Amino acid sequence: MWSLLSILILSYLVGSIPTAIIIGKVTKKIDIRQFGSGNAGGTNAFRVLGWKAGLFVSLFDVAKGVFATAVISQIRIDVPLVNPTWLMILAGLCAILGHTFTIFAGFKGGKGVAAGAGLIIALYPVAFLLCLLVFALVLFSTGLVSVSSISAAVSLPVILWLFNRFGSMPVDHALLIFSIFIPLFIIFTHRSNIQRLLKGEEKPFEKLILFRRRKK
Repeated sequence: MWSLLSILILSYLVGSIPTAIIIGKVTKKIDIRQFGSGNAGGTNAFRVLGWKAGLFVSLFDVAKGVFATAVISQIRIDVPLVNPTWLMILAGLCAILGHTFTIFAGFKGGKGVAAGAGLIIALYPVAFLLCLLVFALVLFSTGLVSVSSISAAVSLPVILWLFNRFGSMPVDHALLIFSIFIPLFIIFTHRSNIQRLLKGEEKPFEKLILFRRRKK
């Protein structure tokens, strides 16, 4: 039981590292939550801090999910009754919760997309690549990161089900079950974006819009 608690707490603390806030203060001496969308995630880091800082924040946040899922979950001494896949999922989930509700910044962090991507990379990387493709296609066609994130999350259980039904790489039932809840969580964390979408007030990703205009 102590090992399980250690895994969950350590995963949460790793996920709680407020990457965007730290990079904002280091690079521009600002609190990123006071600029742009006010979110402490990769997308707002791109908007406010520039593409280099945004890329670093995004990759680091993904790495938090990977590390918790693939590494911290292996610290098990007295967790014999927990399915190994469920243990990895629980560790990754705690990292996602830490990323979204970070203890180091008043429980206000990112939206959980990057850390969630890290969890999927650790458990089923092929599914992540396909979700990333969905994300990229929707982003390029709409310019809206929120819609792209939700679309990628919704596609995950469908992709895993198709792999399990028709593919040559079986998917653990624990991951199949858990994948159903990921879109619900991502929709929940994007509820303010959804409200803006319904009002027609959601802002597209500016740099992508400029790139598309140049291509035309």
